[in-house]
Amino acid sequence: MTATPDVHTPASFTGTGTIRNPATGDVAGEVRWTDPADVAHIAAGLRAAQTEWAARGAKGRAKVLARYAVWLGEHRDEIERLLIAETGKSAVDASQEVPLIIMIASYYIKTMEQALAPETRPAALPFMAIKKIAVHYRPRPVVGIIAPWNYPVANALMDAIGALAAGCAVLLKPSERTPLTAELLLRGWLESGAPEVLALAQGAREVSEAVIDTSDFIQFTGSSATGAKVMERAARRLTPVSLELGGKDPMIVLEDADVDLAAHAAVWGAMFNAGQTCVSVERVYVVDVVYDRFVAAVVRDVQNLSTGAGEGHAFGAMIDESQVAVTERHVQDALTKGARALTGGRRPVGSGSFYPPTVLVDVDHSMMCMTEETFGPTLPIMKVADAAEAVRLANDSPYGLSASVFSGDAERAEAVAVQLDCGAVNINDVISNLMCTTAPMGGWKSSGMGVRFGGAEGIRKFCRQEAVVAPRTNVGAGGNYYNNSLRALKRMNSMMTKMALIGPKRAAK
Repeated sequence: MTATPDVHTPASFTGTGTIRNPATGDVAGEVRWTDPADVAHIAAGLRAAQTEWAARGAKGRAKVLARYAVWLGEHRDEIERLLIAETGKSAVDASQEVPLIIMIASYYIKTMEQALAPETRPAALPFMAIKKIAVHYRPRPVVGIIAPWNYPVANALMDAIGALAAGCAVLLKPSERTPLTAELLLRGWLESGAPEVLALAQGAREVSEAVIDTSDFIQFTGSSATGAKVMERAARRLTPVSLELGGKDPMIVLEDADVDLAAHAAVWGAMFNAGQTCVSVERVYVVDVVYDRFVAAVVRDVQNLSTGAGEGHAFGAMIDESQVAVTERHVQDALTKGARALTGGRRPVGSGSFYPPTVLVDVDHSMMCMTEETFGPTLPIMKVADAAEAVRLANDSPYGLSASVFSGDAERAEAVAVQLDCGAVNINDVISNLMCTTAPMGGWKSSGMGVRFGGAEGIRKFCRQEAVVAPRTNVGAGGNYYNNSLRALKRMNSMMTKMALIGPKRAAK
């Protein structure tokens, strides 16, 4: 769920700051910024507490995570009120985050013991059967999470839950635009009786750098450009990273698709959270025979959206003026180059960081709205001749986060899906892969490195693998040591070579 970089904020903040609702300008609350020099001390405290946390084992940690999930459910209304106050989200958008995190926590609570159990491995060759091989998953002490502003609950906790399940301590650096929600999430962790293995570092770039410099693993969610800088700094200490970065997710609508379903999905996928979602639908390729029907259905659905923060609205504010400016620039570029706006296309007069849901047609890849991440409420729709052209254009992008394919033939849609260069494809749906907690979520190309939550990978990524090789018997031990005769060593090496070649010789036939 990538957010674009905070390009208009200073490197560091001092003292306290006031956070305002971007929809109304009202004060959402006050935050105390962390001195970058204090981050090392915070990390040291986490490192000390992590030892006991890891020693609890998977079962012990699962009980704590279960209590936290219950707390999140019981305080959902409070969390969502703060989300709206801090981000200007609509109530519909704000209501999605806590349930997703509870789903992820529930999955890990049930599966973490198995995911973290030592794995036995068979001997590759018969003569190595004298050894017992086990792979252990041992937690990295401190995981640094640098989270964006677009989903202050989901983007923080979908990573933190996995790291905590693995037995790590977590140092969370939320966006300076949305620090208040993180304070509430930390309060809930402590109120649910959890140990102090979750801590916050509040601030901007210098605090992020300090988190990178003091952590044993970094999970970053943000723009591709900033992700490269994170990776570069982490490389100074050879700190491993997992990156979920920008996206320009395509939707393909084939001629046999359910047009109304596809239109509903496109509007929701593009406009949810005012388009500020990494896996939002950012461009649509529609086969020509259903193009007109699809466009008409999309316009109909967009015109029914109600705009405003909080209750009674489907479509909320953008996070700030810088994000509005990106959307305005992309729309204006398209209009200048010949595109038409069938809805929206111009910012309304009035207060708040709102931009209307905008449907663009007559678009092509010369336009920024089709090639650069907009991260705003736009839906550019391009007519194509067939599935082959749609696939070619969908892959004509530096990004590869996710995509969607709509067709009345599921097998045909899957055949198209596996031609798309991205980390996940939804068939006859959008964004639903985020709810599939058994599947890893990650991007290709400039959209990231590694995976986030999902499956055993979402826990094991925070661990170091340790192979332990133990003897089953003393027979054969030391067969190739120096203290053996040269004749014995020659016999041993000859036997090893012959046995190792059995498999290749069979496979080569």
